[in-house]
Amino acid sequence: MSDLAIVTGGAGFIGSHLVRRLAEAGREVRVIERPGADLGELPAGVEVRYSDIRDRRTLAPALRGAAEVYHLAANPNLWARDRGEFDAVNHVGAVNVLELALESGARRVVHTSTESILTRGDSAGPIDENVQIHERDAVGPYCLSKLRAEDAAMGMARRGLPVVVVNPTMPIGPGDRGLSPPSRLILDFCRGKLPVIMDCTLNLIDVRDVAAGLELAMARGEPGRRHLLAGENLTLAGLLEILSGICGVPAPRWRVPYAAALAIAHLSEFRADHLGGGPPRASVTGVRLARRIMHFDPSQSLAVLGLRPRPIRESLADAVNWLVGMGHLARRLKEGRSG
Repeated sequence: MSDLAIVTGGAGFIGSHLVRRLAEAGREVRVIERPGADLGELPAGVEVRYSDIRDRRTLAPALRGAAEVYHLAANPNLWARDRGEFDAVNHVGAVNVLELALESGARRVVHTSTESILTRGDSAGPIDENVQIHERDAVGPYCLSKLRAEDAAMGMARRGLPVVVVNPTMPIGPGDRGLSPPSRLILDFCRGKLPVIMDCTLNLIDVRDVAAGLELAMARGEPGRRHLLAGENLTLAGLLEILSGICGVPAPRWRVPYAAALAIAHLSEFRADHLGGGPPRASVTGVRLARRIMHFDPSQSLAVLGLRPRPIRESLADAVNWLVGMGHLARRLKEGRSG
C-alpha cells in the first residue's frame, strides 16, 4: 500500500514546515507547486511536481499514487488586481484538488481553510469551531472564495467522503520566505515603520504548531466538522508590546480611526488597481476584517487533536531571529530565544 503524502502548496510558509515534519518521520513526500515557486525551505529529497491547481489536466497526474493529500495551495493575499483569481484558485482550484485526490484513490484528504471566514458582524466574544456562517458574512472576495471552498469540502464529508477541514488562525514563526501579512507586520514594526495602528483583535499560532495540527488532523480529525488551530488571543497593541520587548522598538502610541483607515485602504487599492506599481499598503478587506472580533476558543479542536500550541512569545522571538538571519533586519534582539 502506498505511503505517499502529497502537499499542495508545500513550498509555502505552512507547507514547508509540514513537509519537513513528514520527511523527518520517514514519509515519502511529493509537493505540488506552481511553476516558479521558491523551493528554498524544502528539505532535500522531496519530489516536486509543478501544476496550477486550476488546471485539472496537469493536476490529475500530479496527484496519482497518494495515500494522503494535504491541500494548502491558495492565494493568501487580501488583494489581487484580478479579483476573479480568488474564486478561481481558492474555490475552484480547491475543489479540483479534493475531487481529483479522491478519484485517484487517496484514503484521506485534509483541506486547509482559514479563521477569517468564521467571523460575523454580530460576533461578541471568542468564536469556536461550531459557529454558523453564511456567504453574507464573508468580508471581501478572498474570504468569500475560502468560505465557498470550505463549504464544498464539508459537503463532500457529509456525503461520506474522507475529507477533514482545518482552520488555522494567523501563523507566525521562522521560515516565511514570502513574507505573509503577519511576518510583514513584524518586519515593519521592528524596522520602526509602524507609526500608527488600529484597535483590533487577533489570534496568533506558531506555524510549526499549525504543521503539527495538520498532521494530527490527518490521523485523528473527524470529517464533517471544523478543526480550529488557534493559539493566543491578543489585541494588536498587546502583540506590539511583546515585540517591543523582543526587538527594543517602542510600541506606537497613536491610533487611526476605522473610517480613516478604510478611506486610506480604498485610495491605496485604487492606486494599485489603476496606476500600476506593487500591491496596496492597506487592503479594504484587511481593514474591514480588523473591525471584526478575531478572538477564538479552540479548546474542543485542540482536545480532539491532542495539540498544545507553544507560547506565542517564543514564536515571535524565533520569527525576529529568522528575519535577522535572512538579512531582512540588521537589529539584534534585545532579549529572547535564538532560533
